[in-house]
Amino acid sequence: MRLSGSITALATPFTAAGELDLDAWRRLLQMQREDGTQGVVVAGSTGEAASLFDSEYDALLRAAVEELGGHIPVLAGTGLSNTAKTIEQTRRAAALGADAALVVTPPYVRPTQAGLVAHFRTIADDVALPIVLYNVPGRTGCDLLPETVAALAGHERIIGIKEARNEPERMQALLALRSDDFAVLSGDDPTAAHAMLAGADGIVSVASNVVPASFRRLCDLARAGEETETLALDARLGDLYEFLGIESNPIPLKAILSRKGIGSGLRLPLTTLSQAHTALAERIMAAVAEIESSSRDTLAT
Repeated sequence: MRLSGSITALATPFTAAGELDLDAWRRLLQMQREDGTQGVVVAGSTGEAASLFDSEYDALLRAAVEELGGHIPVLAGTGLSNTAKTIEQTRRAAALGADAALVVTPPYVRPTQAGLVAHFRTIADDVALPIVLYNVPGRTGCDLLPETVAALAGHERIIGIKEARNEPERMQALLALRSDDFAVLSGDDPTAAHAMLAGADGIVSVASNVVPASFRRLCDLARAGEETETLALDARLGDLYEFLGIESNPIPLKAILSRKGIGSGLRLPLTTLSQAHTALAERIMAAVAEIESSSRDTLAT
């Protein structure tokens, strides 16, 4: 498997009462497929994985495989704080039909770099599912360093990394490891265009939940080396990037999705968007609708 282009880290729709909304989930999946998304992540951090019960995890992944399987890759978030539990969750994802597992560095426990090597190798050795490493120190308290990634990149079942640190130096260090068997994916929307222009394979995006056509076009332009057009579209999306970071992810994202009729709730300890940002949410919604319509028309020609 070779991952590239626009991959959406899907939000998980809940009702206002906090129940899983599978009808909204299927609408979100259909929108992603129709507007050109090239892969999805189910039950990642944007999907509020920590709040899901096992039966809900199964239902989400099963529906995604039914809707998208055979068309675009379906990645399952399986990373937990314990290696044995991560293996169990990755086996679960494989049994449900996932194409690959997105495995975050173990949250909270802060292992050493040697511990990270042992963790990821043990998972990859045990499970036949391809593994994508995921580094997001701001959420986990643990940083997967480039030299550690280098020690893992040669494993036959470790096929790439999602890197959420936004420093250009970090991306450059990882791009040196890129090969036909190991993809480098940005995990940071505001810097993804620059990362792809520098050689990254694609983006695992939060913003593409609401602008999938625009992110498909952004990725196509960047990976074709069309710098001027890439940066122009990226600039138009800048207000969306800023808004999505105004409160903890996925609170702002869900404020926009709810206005599109895709879910309306979050689960504690996450709460709905502060009223102080409601007017901004409406302005962002109107702006991205125009950008998305233009991108959809361009992709259709």
